[in-house]
Amino acid sequence: MSKPTYKTTWDLESIFKNGSHSAEFKQYLQEIESGINGFKQIVEDWPENFTLTNSNSLFVTLGKIASITMKIEQAGSFIGCLQAQDTSDAQANLLRSKLTTISTAFSKSMLTFEQRLGEIEQDVWNKLFADLRFNELFYVLNEMRNQTKERLSVDKEQLIQGLSADGYFGWEQLYDLLVAKIQIPFVEGGQRKILSVGQAANKFSDPDRVVRKQLFENWETAWGSQAEVFAETLNRLAGFRLNVYEERGWNDPLKEPLALNRMKKETLETMWQVISENKQLLVTYMKRKAEIIGVDKLSWYDVEAPIGKANTEVTYQEGSEFILKQFRQFGPILTGFTKSAFEQQWIEAEDRPGKAPGGFCTSFPESQQSRIFMTFSGTPSNVSTLAHELGHAFHTFAMKDIHPLNCQYAMNVAETASTFAEMIVADAAVKQAKDKEERLALLEDKLQRSVALLMNIHARFLFETTFYEERKQGYVSSERLSELMIEAQKEAYCDSLEGYHPHFWASKLHFFITDVPFYNFPYTFGFLFSLGIYAKALEEGEAFEKQYIALLKDTGSMTVEELAAKHLSVDLTKREFWEKAVMMAVSDVEEFLQLTSK
Repeated sequence: MSKPTYKTTWDLESIFKNGSHSAEFKQYLQEIESGINGFKQIVEDWPENFTLTNSNSLFVTLGKIASITMKIEQAGSFIGCLQAQDTSDAQANLLRSKLTTISTAFSKSMLTFEQRLGEIEQDVWNKLFADLRFNELFYVLNEMRNQTKERLSVDKEQLIQGLSADGYFGWEQLYDLLVAKIQIPFVEGGQRKILSVGQAANKFSDPDRVVRKQLFENWETAWGSQAEVFAETLNRLAGFRLNVYEERGWNDPLKEPLALNRMKKETLETMWQVISENKQLLVTYMKRKAEIIGVDKLSWYDVEAPIGKANTEVTYQEGSEFILKQFRQFGPILTGFTKSAFEQQWIEAEDRPGKAPGGFCTSFPESQQSRIFMTFSGTPSNVSTLAHELGHAFHTFAMKDIHPLNCQYAMNVAETASTFAEMIVADAAVKQAKDKEERLALLEDKLQRSVALLMNIHARFLFETTFYEERKQGYVSSERLSELMIEAQKEAYCDSLEGYHPHFWASKLHFFITDVPFYNFPYTFGFLFSLGIYAKALEEGEAFEKQYIALLKDTGSMTVEELAAKHLSVDLTKREFWEKAVMMAVSDVEEFLQLTSK
Protein backbone atom coordinates (compact mmCIF):
# COMPACT_ATOMS: atom_id res chain seq x y z
CA MET A 1 0.00 0.00 0.00
CA SER A 2 1.53 3.30 -1.12
CA LYS A 3 1.86 6.23 1.27
CA PRO A 4 -0.44 9.23 0.66
CA THR A 5 1.21 12.29 -0.87
CA TYR A 6 0.52 15.45 1.10
CA LYS A 7 -0.06 18.66 -0.85
CA THR A 8 1.70 21.89 0.13
CA THR A 9 -1.32 24.13 -0.52
CA TRP A 10 -4.43 24.36 1.61
CA ASP A 11 -8.05 23.90 0.66
CA LEU A 12 -10.18 26.98 1.31
CA GLU A 13 -12.82 26.10 -1.29
CA SER A 14 -14.46 23.61 1.08
CA ILE A 15 -15.00 26.49 3.52
CA PHE A 16 -16.24 29.14 1.05
CA LYS A 17 -15.97 28.87 -2.72
CA ASN A 18 -14.23 31.43 -4.97
CA GLY A 19 -11.99 33.08 -2.39
CA SER A 20 -12.38 36.80 -1.81
CA HIS A 21 -15.06 37.01 -4.53
CA SER A 22 -17.23 34.34 -2.90
CA ALA A 23 -20.96 35.06 -3.16
CA GLU A 24 -21.46 32.40 -0.48
CA PHE A 25 -19.19 34.29 1.92
CA LYS A 26 -20.92 37.59 1.17
CA GLN A 27 -24.21 35.94 2.15
CA TYR A 28 -22.55 34.58 5.29
CA LEU A 29 -21.53 38.09 6.38
CA GLN A 30 -25.13 39.24 5.88
CA GLU A 31 -26.32 36.37 8.11
CA ILE A 32 -23.92 37.52 10.82
CA GLU A 33 -25.24 41.08 10.58
CA SER A 34 -28.81 39.82 10.83
CA GLY A 35 -27.94 37.75 13.89
CA ILE A 36 -26.27 40.73 15.55
CA ASN A 37 -29.33 42.92 14.90
CA GLY A 38 -31.52 40.28 16.55
CA PHE A 39 -29.17 40.08 19.53
CA LYS A 40 -29.15 43.86 19.83
CA GLN A 41 -32.96 43.85 20.06
CA ILE A 42 -32.89 41.17 22.77
CA VAL A 43 -30.47 43.28 24.81
CA GLU A 44 -32.59 46.39 24.38
CA ASP A 45 -35.69 44.49 25.58
CA TRP A 46 -33.90 42.97 28.59
CA PRO A 47 -36.02 42.95 31.79
CA GLU A 48 -35.16 45.72 34.24
CA ASN A 49 -35.38 43.37 37.21
CA PHE A 50 -34.01 39.97 36.23
CA THR A 51 -35.46 37.05 38.19
CA LEU A 52 -35.12 33.28 37.94
CA THR A 53 -38.26 33.24 35.77
CA ASN A 54 -36.12 34.92 33.08
CA SER A 55 -33.51 32.16 33.12
CA ASN A 56 -34.82 30.47 29.95
CA SER A 57 -34.43 33.73 28.04
CA LEU A 58 -30.87 34.05 29.35
CA PHE A 59 -30.07 30.51 28.23
CA VAL A 60 -31.39 31.17 24.70
CA THR A 61 -29.46 34.47 24.57
CA LEU A 62 -26.22 32.74 25.52
CA GLY A 63 -26.81 30.34 22.65
CA LYS A 64 -27.17 33.27 20.26
CA ILE A 65 -23.97 34.82 21.58
CA ALA A 66 -22.13 31.53 21.06
CA SER A 67 -23.47 31.24 17.50
CA ILE A 68 -22.50 34.81 16.52
CA THR A 69 -19.08 34.44 18.13
CA MET A 70 -18.40 31.26 16.13
CA LYS A 71 -19.55 32.87 12.88
CA ILE A 72 -17.36 35.94 13.40
CA GLU A 73 -14.37 33.69 14.12
CA GLN A 74 -15.15 31.58 11.04
CA ALA A 75 -15.33 34.70 8.87
CA GLY A 76 -12.20 36.22 10.39
CA SER A 77 -10.23 33.02 9.82
CA PHE A 78 -11.30 32.86 6.17
CA ILE A 79 -10.30 36.47 5.52
CA GLY A 80 -7.03 35.99 7.38
CA CYS A 81 -6.19 33.01 5.19
CA LEU A 82 -6.98 34.97 2.03
CA GLN A 83 -4.74 37.85 3.10
CA ALA A 84 -1.88 35.53 4.10
CA GLN A 85 -1.84 33.44 0.94
CA ASP A 86 -1.76 36.52 -1.31
CA THR A 87 -0.74 39.87 0.18
CA SER A 88 -1.88 41.64 -3.00
CA ASP A 89 -5.51 40.49 -2.62
CA ALA A 90 -7.15 43.92 -2.36
CA GLN A 91 -10.65 42.42 -2.09
CA ALA A 92 -9.61 40.48 1.00
CA ASN A 93 -8.51 43.75 2.60
CA LEU A 94 -11.96 45.22 1.92
CA LEU A 95 -13.58 42.17 3.48
CA ARG A 96 -11.41 42.65 6.57
CA SER A 97 -12.71 46.21 6.93
CA LYS A 98 -16.28 44.99 6.52
CA LEU A 99 -15.87 42.32 9.18
CA THR A 100 -14.25 44.82 11.56
CA THR A 101 -17.36 46.99 11.31
CA ILE A 102 -19.62 43.98 11.91
CA SER A 103 -17.55 42.77 14.87
CA THR A 104 -17.57 46.23 16.41
CA ALA A 105 -21.38 46.31 16.32
CA PHE A 106 -21.46 42.96 18.14
CA SER A 107 -18.91 44.14 20.72
CA LYS A 108 -21.06 47.19 21.47
CA SER A 109 -24.12 45.03 22.13
CA MET A 110 -22.02 42.64 24.22
CA LEU A 111 -20.99 45.55 26.43
CA THR A 112 -24.65 46.26 27.16
CA PHE A 113 -25.39 42.57 27.74
CA GLU A 114 -22.52 42.21 30.20
CA GLN A 115 -23.75 45.32 31.98
CA ARG A 116 -27.15 43.65 32.31
CA LEU A 117 -25.46 40.61 33.89
CA GLY A 118 -23.71 42.95 36.31
CA GLU A 119 -27.06 44.40 37.38
CA ILE A 120 -28.55 41.04 38.41
CA GLU A 121 -29.01 40.80 42.19
CA GLN A 122 -26.29 38.70 43.83
CA ASP A 123 -28.81 36.36 45.45
CA VAL A 124 -30.52 35.68 42.10
CA TRP A 125 -27.12 35.25 40.45
CA ASN A 126 -26.04 32.65 43.01
CA LYS A 127 -29.27 30.66 42.60
CA LEU A 128 -28.90 30.74 38.82
CA PHE A 129 -26.00 28.29 38.98
CA ALA A 130 -28.09 25.63 40.67
CA ASP A 131 -29.43 25.17 37.12
CA LEU A 132 -27.07 22.71 35.41
CA ARG A 133 -27.45 24.58 32.12
CA PHE A 134 -25.54 27.50 33.63
CA ASN A 135 -23.26 25.62 35.96
CA GLU A 136 -20.78 24.68 33.22
CA LEU A 137 -20.51 28.39 32.32
CA PHE A 138 -19.83 29.51 35.89
CA TYR A 139 -16.35 30.89 35.19
CA VAL A 140 -17.03 32.75 31.93
CA LEU A 141 -20.33 34.25 33.13
CA ASN A 142 -18.70 35.50 36.32
CA GLU A 143 -15.85 36.88 34.22
CA MET A 144 -18.34 38.82 32.06
CA ARG A 145 -20.15 40.11 35.13
CA ASN A 146 -16.96 41.17 36.92
CA GLN A 147 -15.55 42.95 33.87
CA THR A 148 -18.36 45.48 34.07
CA LYS A 149 -16.94 46.71 37.40
CA GLU A 150 -13.67 47.62 35.67
CA ARG A 151 -15.20 49.59 32.83
CA LEU A 152 -16.70 52.97 32.08
CA SER A 153 -20.42 53.41 31.54
CA VAL A 154 -21.92 51.38 28.68
CA ASP A 155 -22.40 54.41 26.42
CA LYS A 156 -18.75 55.43 26.83
CA GLU A 157 -17.48 51.90 26.24
CA GLN A 158 -19.68 51.64 23.13
CA LEU A 159 -18.27 54.92 21.88
CA ILE A 160 -14.76 53.53 22.29
CA GLN A 161 -15.74 50.40 20.34
CA GLY A 162 -17.31 52.49 17.60
CA LEU A 163 -14.28 54.74 17.24
CA SER A 164 -11.98 51.69 17.24
CA ALA A 165 -13.19 50.41 13.88
CA ASP A 166 -11.67 53.29 11.91
CA GLY A 167 -9.10 54.26 14.54
CA TYR A 168 -7.49 51.63 16.71
CA PHE A 169 -8.12 48.60 14.45
CA GLY A 170 -7.44 50.70 11.37
CA TRP A 171 -3.84 51.29 12.44
CA GLU A 172 -3.20 47.54 12.59
CA GLN A 173 -4.66 47.11 9.11
CA LEU A 174 -2.45 49.93 7.87
CA TYR A 175 0.59 48.10 9.26
CA ASP A 176 -0.41 44.94 7.37
CA LEU A 177 -0.66 46.91 4.12
CA LEU A 178 2.75 48.49 4.69
CA VAL A 179 4.40 45.14 5.41
CA ALA A 180 2.92 43.65 2.24
CA LYS A 181 4.82 46.27 0.25
CA ILE A 182 8.19 45.73 1.95
CA GLN A 183 10.70 44.18 -0.44
CA ILE A 184 14.13 42.84 0.46
CA PRO A 185 16.75 42.87 -2.34
CA PHE A 186 19.07 39.88 -2.27
CA VAL A 187 21.91 38.65 -4.49
CA GLU A 188 22.18 34.89 -4.84
CA GLY A 189 24.33 33.04 -7.37
CA GLY A 190 25.21 36.34 -8.99
CA GLN A 191 21.56 37.15 -9.61
CA ARG A 192 19.63 39.92 -7.90
CA LYS A 193 16.32 38.85 -6.43
CA ILE A 194 13.51 40.62 -4.63
CA LEU A 195 12.25 38.74 -1.59
CA SER A 196 9.07 39.16 0.41
CA VAL A 197 9.58 39.52 4.15
CA GLY A 198 8.45 35.92 4.61
CA GLN A 199 11.04 34.59 2.16
CA ALA A 200 13.76 36.85 3.53
CA ALA A 201 13.18 35.75 7.14
CA ASN A 202 14.05 32.16 6.18
CA LYS A 203 17.50 33.31 5.02
CA PHE A 204 18.56 34.08 8.60
CA SER A 205 19.13 30.35 9.04
CA ASP A 206 21.44 30.13 6.00
CA PRO A 207 24.76 28.39 6.87
CA ASP A 208 26.79 31.04 5.00
CA ARG A 209 27.57 34.06 7.21
CA VAL A 210 28.12 36.27 4.15
CA VAL A 211 24.56 35.49 3.03
CA ARG A 212 23.12 36.22 6.49
CA LYS A 213 25.05 39.48 6.82
CA GLN A 214 23.97 40.70 3.38
CA LEU A 215 20.37 39.77 4.11
CA PHE A 216 20.39 41.47 7.51
CA GLU A 217 21.83 44.72 6.17
CA ASN A 218 19.20 44.85 3.43
CA TRP A 219 16.53 43.82 5.92
CA GLU A 220 17.44 46.64 8.31
CA THR A 221 17.55 49.13 5.44
CA ALA A 222 14.12 48.10 4.19
CA TRP A 223 12.43 48.43 7.58
CA GLY A 224 14.40 51.58 8.37
CA SER A 225 13.22 53.23 5.15
CA GLN A 226 9.65 53.10 6.48
CA ALA A 227 10.55 53.71 10.13
CA GLU A 228 8.68 57.00 10.41
CA VAL A 229 5.41 55.47 9.22
CA PHE A 230 5.84 52.43 11.48
CA ALA A 231 6.65 54.71 14.43
CA GLU A 232 3.51 56.74 13.73
CA THR A 233 1.45 53.53 13.65
CA LEU A 234 2.92 52.14 16.88
CA ASN A 235 2.52 55.47 18.71
CA ARG A 236 -1.13 55.77 17.69
CA LEU A 237 -1.94 52.22 18.77
CA ALA A 238 -0.28 52.71 22.16
CA GLY A 239 -1.74 56.19 22.55
CA PHE A 240 -5.25 54.92 21.96
CA ARG A 241 -4.79 52.15 24.53
CA LEU A 242 -3.30 54.48 27.14
CA ASN A 243 -6.09 57.04 26.72
CA VAL A 244 -8.71 54.34 27.22
CA TYR A 245 -6.83 52.97 30.24
CA GLU A 246 -6.64 56.43 31.77
CA GLU A 247 -10.38 56.97 31.35
CA ARG A 248 -11.01 53.63 33.09
CA GLY A 249 -8.62 54.53 35.90
CA TRP A 250 -6.10 51.85 34.96
CA ASN A 251 -2.52 52.87 35.72
CA ASP A 252 -0.74 49.68 34.74
CA PRO A 253 -0.50 48.87 30.98
CA LEU A 254 -0.24 45.20 31.99
CA LYS A 255 -3.71 45.17 33.56
CA GLU A 256 -5.49 44.34 30.31
CA PRO A 257 -3.04 41.71 28.95
CA LEU A 258 -2.95 39.95 32.33
CA ALA A 259 -6.75 39.89 32.47
CA LEU A 260 -6.96 38.59 28.90
CA ASN A 261 -4.48 35.85 29.80
CA ARG A 262 -6.35 35.07 33.05
CA MET A 263 -3.10 35.35 34.93
CA LYS A 264 -1.82 37.04 38.09
CA LYS A 265 0.90 39.67 37.90
CA GLU A 266 2.67 37.76 40.67
CA THR A 267 2.95 34.76 38.34
CA LEU A 268 4.38 36.88 35.52
CA GLU A 269 6.91 38.61 37.75
CA THR A 270 8.07 35.32 39.28
CA MET A 271 8.51 33.81 35.82
CA TRP A 272 10.67 36.68 34.50
CA GLN A 273 12.68 36.89 37.71
CA VAL A 274 13.61 33.20 37.53
CA ILE A 275 14.46 33.49 33.84
CA SER A 276 16.66 36.56 34.40
CA GLU A 277 18.61 34.77 37.10
CA ASN A 278 19.22 31.62 35.02
CA LYS A 279 20.39 32.74 31.58
CA GLN A 280 24.09 32.06 32.10
CA LEU A 281 23.99 28.64 30.45
CA LEU A 282 22.46 30.19 27.34
CA VAL A 283 25.21 32.84 27.32
CA THR A 284 27.79 30.05 27.56
CA TYR A 285 26.11 28.28 24.64
CA MET A 286 26.24 31.42 22.51
CA LYS A 287 29.92 31.98 23.33
CA ARG A 288 30.70 28.45 22.16
CA LYS A 289 28.63 28.99 19.03
CA ALA A 290 30.64 32.15 18.28
CA GLU A 291 33.87 30.13 18.57
CA ILE A 292 32.52 27.50 16.18
CA ILE A 293 31.62 29.99 13.45
CA GLY A 294 34.90 31.85 13.98
CA VAL A 295 33.84 35.17 15.49
CA ASP A 296 34.51 36.82 18.86
CA LYS A 297 30.81 37.43 19.48
CA LEU A 298 27.63 36.49 17.67
CA SER A 299 25.73 39.22 15.86
CA TRP A 300 21.96 39.28 15.67
CA TYR A 301 22.04 37.57 12.27
CA ASP A 302 24.16 34.71 13.67
CA VAL A 303 21.73 33.63 16.36
CA GLU A 304 19.73 31.39 13.98
CA ALA A 305 22.80 30.15 12.09
CA PRO A 306 22.85 26.35 11.85
CA ILE A 307 25.63 24.36 13.51
CA GLY A 308 26.54 20.84 12.45
CA LYS A 309 25.18 19.09 9.40
CA ALA A 310 21.61 17.93 9.35
CA ASN A 311 19.67 17.05 6.23
CA THR A 312 18.56 20.59 5.48
CA GLU A 313 16.80 19.44 2.32
CA VAL A 314 13.87 17.96 4.18
CA THR A 315 10.91 17.78 1.85
CA TYR A 316 7.44 18.70 3.05
CA GLN A 317 6.43 15.06 2.63
CA GLU A 318 9.38 13.83 4.72
CA GLY A 319 8.71 16.43 7.41
CA SER A 320 5.03 15.48 7.57
CA GLU A 321 5.80 11.78 7.86
CA PHE A 322 8.37 12.42 10.58
CA ILE A 323 5.83 14.40 12.62
CA LEU A 324 3.28 11.61 12.30
CA LYS A 325 5.85 9.02 13.37
CA GLN A 326 6.69 10.95 16.55
CA PHE A 327 3.08 11.74 17.41
CA ARG A 328 2.36 7.98 17.32
CA GLN A 329 4.69 7.60 20.31
CA PHE A 330 2.50 10.01 22.27
CA GLY A 331 -1.00 8.80 21.49
CA PRO A 332 -3.48 7.65 18.84
CA ILE A 333 -5.86 10.62 19.08
CA LEU A 334 -3.20 13.24 18.26
CA THR A 335 -1.87 10.98 15.48
CA GLY A 336 -5.25 10.38 13.88
CA PHE A 337 -6.10 14.06 14.02
CA THR A 338 -2.78 15.07 12.41
CA LYS A 339 -3.07 12.51 9.63
CA SER A 340 -6.51 13.87 8.83
CA ALA A 341 -5.17 17.46 8.75
CA PHE A 342 -2.55 16.46 6.16
CA GLU A 343 -4.97 14.46 4.04
CA GLN A 344 -7.69 17.12 4.05
CA GLN A 345 -5.27 19.88 3.01
CA TRP A 346 -5.49 22.05 6.08
CA ILE A 347 -1.94 23.35 5.54
CA GLU A 348 -0.54 26.08 3.28
CA ALA A 349 3.23 25.47 3.18
CA GLU A 350 4.32 26.27 -0.40
CA ASP A 351 7.46 28.44 -0.74
CA ARG A 352 6.41 31.14 -3.21
CA PRO A 353 6.42 34.93 -3.54
CA GLY A 354 3.48 37.04 -2.41
CA LYS A 355 2.79 35.23 0.85
CA ALA A 356 2.69 36.95 4.23
CA PRO A 357 5.60 36.37 6.64
CA GLY A 358 5.51 33.98 9.58
CA GLY A 359 3.18 31.17 10.45
CA PHE A 360 -0.14 30.73 12.22
CA CYS A 361 -3.00 28.38 12.91
CA THR A 362 -6.58 29.61 12.69
CA SER A 363 -9.80 27.79 13.47
CA PHE A 364 -13.10 27.51 11.62
CA PRO A 365 -15.43 26.60 14.53
CA GLU A 366 -18.59 26.09 12.48
CA SER A 367 -16.77 23.73 10.12
CA GLN A 368 -14.90 22.12 13.06
CA GLN A 369 -11.67 22.50 11.09
CA SER A 370 -8.47 24.54 11.27
CA ARG A 371 -6.01 25.90 8.72
CA ILE A 372 -2.25 26.26 9.13
CA PHE A 373 -0.12 28.84 7.30
CA MET A 374 3.66 28.78 6.91
CA THR A 375 6.39 28.83 4.28
CA PHE A 376 8.21 25.49 4.20
CA SER A 377 11.75 25.89 2.83
CA GLY A 378 13.14 22.52 3.92
CA THR A 379 14.89 23.20 7.25
CA PRO A 380 14.56 21.21 10.49
CA SER A 381 13.21 24.43 11.99
CA ASN A 382 10.37 24.34 9.46
CA VAL A 383 9.44 20.87 10.65
CA SER A 384 9.32 22.17 14.24
CA THR A 385 7.14 25.10 13.14
CA LEU A 386 4.75 22.75 11.37
CA ALA A 387 4.49 20.59 14.51
CA HIS A 388 3.95 23.77 16.57
CA GLU A 389 1.00 24.90 14.44
CA LEU A 390 -0.47 21.39 14.41
CA GLY A 391 -0.42 21.58 18.21
CA HIS A 392 -2.60 24.70 18.01
CA ALA A 393 -5.02 22.88 15.71
CA PHE A 394 -5.16 19.88 18.05
CA HIS A 395 -6.02 22.17 20.97
CA THR A 396 -9.08 23.37 19.04
CA PHE A 397 -9.96 19.79 18.10
CA ALA A 398 -9.70 18.64 21.74
CA MET A 399 -12.36 21.22 22.69
CA LYS A 400 -14.82 20.32 19.94
CA ASP A 401 -17.44 19.04 22.42
CA ILE A 402 -17.03 21.90 24.90
CA HIS A 403 -19.64 24.69 25.10
CA PRO A 404 -18.55 27.40 22.62
CA LEU A 405 -18.40 30.03 25.37
CA ASN A 406 -15.89 27.82 27.22
CA CYS A 407 -13.66 27.57 24.14
CA GLN A 408 -12.31 31.11 24.27
CA TYR A 409 -8.98 30.20 25.85
CA ALA A 410 -6.24 32.75 26.44
CA MET A 411 -3.09 33.14 24.37
CA ASN A 412 -0.71 31.89 27.06
CA VAL A 413 -2.41 28.48 27.27
CA ALA A 414 -2.86 28.46 23.50
CA GLU A 415 0.93 28.46 23.22
CA THR A 416 1.12 25.51 25.61
CA ALA A 417 -0.39 22.95 23.21
CA SER A 418 1.65 24.19 20.26
CA THR A 419 4.94 24.15 22.14
CA PHE A 420 4.16 20.71 23.56
CA ALA A 421 3.67 19.28 20.05
CA GLU A 422 6.85 20.99 18.88
CA MET A 423 8.85 19.45 21.74
CA ILE A 424 7.67 15.93 20.92
CA VAL A 425 9.11 16.31 17.43
CA ALA A 426 12.27 18.24 18.30
CA ASP A 427 13.21 15.83 21.09
CA ALA A 428 12.67 12.82 18.86
CA ALA A 429 14.75 14.36 16.09
CA VAL A 430 17.72 14.75 18.45
CA LYS A 431 17.40 11.23 19.85
CA GLN A 432 17.15 9.65 16.40
CA ALA A 433 20.01 11.58 14.81
CA LYS A 434 22.09 9.40 12.48
CA ASP A 435 25.47 10.72 13.63
CA LYS A 436 27.21 13.29 15.82
CA GLU A 437 26.94 16.08 13.22
CA GLU A 438 23.21 15.64 12.76
CA ARG A 439 22.65 15.35 16.52
CA LEU A 440 24.56 18.58 17.03
CA ALA A 441 22.53 20.40 14.37
CA LEU A 442 19.21 19.29 15.82
CA LEU A 443 20.31 19.97 19.39
CA GLU A 444 21.33 23.45 18.32
CA ASP A 445 17.93 23.99 16.74
CA LYS A 446 16.32 23.19 20.11
CA LEU A 447 18.66 25.61 21.89
CA GLN A 448 17.78 28.34 19.39
CA ARG A 449 14.18 27.94 20.51
CA SER A 450 15.19 28.37 24.16
CA VAL A 451 17.12 31.52 23.23
CA ALA A 452 14.10 32.82 21.33
CA LEU A 453 11.65 32.22 24.16
CA LEU A 454 13.82 33.16 27.12
CA MET A 455 15.83 36.01 25.54
CA ASN A 456 14.17 37.31 22.36
CA ILE A 457 10.68 37.33 23.87
CA HIS A 458 12.10 38.85 27.05
CA ALA A 459 13.58 41.67 24.93
CA ARG A 460 10.15 42.29 23.40
CA PHE A 461 8.56 42.44 26.85
CA LEU A 462 11.22 44.80 28.20
CA PHE A 463 10.93 47.03 25.13
CA GLU A 464 7.17 47.24 25.28
CA THR A 465 7.15 47.88 29.04
CA THR A 466 9.58 50.81 28.67
CA PHE A 467 7.90 52.10 25.52
CA TYR A 468 4.49 52.33 27.22
CA GLU A 469 5.97 54.26 30.14
CA GLU A 470 7.60 56.76 27.76
CA ARG A 471 4.49 56.96 25.59
CA LYS A 472 2.54 58.18 28.64
CA GLN A 473 4.71 61.31 28.46
CA GLY A 474 4.22 61.85 24.72
CA TYR A 475 5.18 60.72 21.23
CA VAL A 476 8.19 58.39 20.98
CA SER A 477 10.29 58.99 17.84
CA SER A 478 11.52 56.23 15.54
CA GLU A 479 15.09 56.95 16.67
CA ARG A 480 14.10 56.56 20.32
CA LEU A 481 12.17 53.37 19.55
CA SER A 482 15.34 51.90 18.06
CA GLU A 483 17.34 52.98 21.12
CA LEU A 484 14.80 51.33 23.43
CA MET A 485 14.91 48.20 21.30
CA ILE A 486 18.68 47.90 21.51
CA GLU A 487 18.64 48.55 25.27
CA ALA A 488 16.03 45.81 25.72
CA GLN A 489 17.96 43.38 23.53
CA LYS A 490 21.20 44.01 25.42
CA GLU A 491 19.52 43.35 28.75
CA ALA A 492 17.61 40.28 27.56
CA TYR A 493 20.68 38.76 25.86
CA CYS A 494 22.96 39.67 28.80
CA ASP A 495 24.91 41.86 26.34
CA SER A 496 26.30 38.70 24.75
CA LEU A 497 25.88 39.85 21.12
CA GLU A 498 28.17 42.04 19.05
CA GLY A 499 25.40 43.62 16.98
CA TYR A 500 21.67 44.00 17.53
CA HIS A 501 18.50 44.65 15.51
CA PRO A 502 17.45 48.29 16.07
CA HIS A 503 14.40 48.15 13.79
CA PHE A 504 13.07 44.93 15.30
CA TRP A 505 10.20 47.00 16.74
CA ALA A 506 9.11 47.81 13.18
CA SER A 507 9.57 44.33 11.71
CA LYS A 508 7.74 42.39 14.43
CA LEU A 509 4.02 42.12 13.72
CA HIS A 510 3.26 41.29 17.36
CA PHE A 511 3.80 44.89 18.48
CA PHE A 512 1.02 46.02 16.12
CA ILE A 513 -1.67 43.45 16.95
CA THR A 514 -4.78 45.02 18.51
CA ASP A 515 -6.53 41.89 19.80
CA VAL A 516 -3.94 41.14 22.48
CA PRO A 517 -1.69 43.86 23.95
CA PHE A 518 1.76 42.66 25.06
CA TYR A 519 1.72 39.84 22.52
CA ASN A 520 4.97 38.45 23.94
CA PHE A 521 5.05 37.01 27.47
CA PRO A 522 2.32 34.41 26.72
CA TYR A 523 4.82 32.66 24.40
CA THR A 524 7.36 32.27 27.18
CA PHE A 525 4.68 31.22 29.63
CA GLY A 526 3.36 28.62 27.18
CA PHE A 527 6.87 27.31 26.51
CA LEU A 528 7.75 26.82 30.17
CA PHE A 529 4.27 25.60 31.16
CA SER A 530 4.38 23.01 28.40
CA LEU A 531 7.75 21.78 29.69
CA GLY A 532 6.00 20.81 32.93
CA ILE A 533 3.36 18.96 30.92
CA TYR A 534 6.01 17.34 28.72
CA ALA A 535 7.91 16.06 31.78
CA LYS A 536 4.69 14.39 32.95
CA ALA A 537 4.09 12.92 29.48
CA LEU A 538 7.57 11.36 29.47
CA GLU A 539 6.86 9.77 32.84
CA GLU A 540 3.46 8.32 31.94
CA GLY A 541 3.81 7.56 28.22
CA GLU A 542 0.78 6.98 25.99
CA ALA A 543 -1.53 6.82 29.02
CA PHE A 544 -1.02 10.56 29.51
CA GLU A 545 -2.88 11.54 26.33
CA LYS A 546 -6.31 11.46 27.99
CA GLN A 547 -5.05 13.57 30.92
CA TYR A 548 -3.54 16.01 28.43
CA ILE A 549 -6.82 16.36 26.56
CA ALA A 550 -8.63 16.92 29.88
CA LEU A 551 -6.23 19.79 30.62
CA LEU A 552 -6.82 21.33 27.18
CA LYS A 553 -10.57 21.15 27.68
CA ASP A 554 -10.27 23.23 30.86
CA THR A 555 -8.14 26.00 29.30
CA GLY A 556 -11.14 28.22 28.53
CA SER A 557 -12.89 28.00 31.87
CA MET A 558 -10.36 28.78 34.62
CA THR A 559 -7.33 30.90 35.43
CA VAL A 560 -3.88 29.56 34.55
CA GLU A 561 -3.10 29.26 38.24
CA GLU A 562 -6.20 27.10 38.74
CA LEU A 563 -5.35 25.05 35.66
CA ALA A 564 -1.84 24.32 36.91
CA ALA A 565 -3.06 23.45 40.40
CA LYS A 566 -5.74 21.07 39.08
CA HIS A 567 -3.75 19.23 36.41
CA LEU A 568 -0.11 19.57 37.51
CA SER A 569 -0.47 20.14 41.28
CA VAL A 570 1.82 23.19 41.17
CA ASP A 571 1.63 26.83 42.33
CA LEU A 572 2.60 29.17 39.49
CA THR A 573 3.17 32.11 41.83
CA LYS A 574 6.09 30.25 43.45
CA ARG A 575 9.61 29.97 42.09
CA GLU A 576 9.85 26.16 42.24
CA PHE A 577 7.84 25.40 39.11
CA TRP A 578 9.61 28.05 37.02
CA GLU A 579 13.08 27.02 38.22
CA LYS A 580 12.48 23.42 37.16
CA ALA A 581 11.04 24.54 33.81
CA VAL A 582 13.93 26.90 33.01
CA MET A 583 16.46 24.21 33.91
CA MET A 584 14.71 21.87 31.47
CA ALA A 585 14.82 24.58 28.81
CA VAL A 586 18.59 25.02 29.10
CA SER A 587 19.44 21.39 29.89
CA ASP A 588 20.71 20.74 26.36
CA VAL A 589 23.58 23.22 26.75
CA GLU A 590 25.83 20.73 28.57
CA GLU A 591 25.46 18.17 25.80
CA PHE A 592 26.05 20.89 23.20
CA LEU A 593 29.28 21.91 24.93
CA GLN A 594 30.39 18.29 25.13
CA LEU A 595 29.71 17.64 21.45
CA THR A 596 31.58 20.80 20.42
CA SER A 597 34.59 20.43 22.72
CA LYS A 598 37.92 20.18 20.91
